[in-house]
Amino acid sequence: MEGVVVHYRQSRHTTDGNQVVVQPRGCDSRDEAEALLGKKVSWSTGKRDLTGVVAAVHGRNGAVRVVFDQGVPGQCLGKSVTIT
Repeated sequence: MEGVVVHYRQSRHTTDGNQVVVQPRGCDSRDEAEALLGKKVSWSTGKRDLTGVVAAVHGRNGAVRVVFDQGVPGQCLGKSVTIT
């Protein structure tokens, strides 16, 4: 399954560089997103692969929060990730 990186997880004063919000393709509800919890997520830069895990559901429209092992660059915003 594929998804699109929407944005970093952030609050008023803080942005978490290793946590992003991902909208999986074909996932339109919170119930469908809960089925993805614990799945692995990968994003390739061409030189290296970044891996993470689906940690939580974000909102009620099927988005999920992904925690990566290390910070992800800003070039990942709007790009595709693979969910396995």
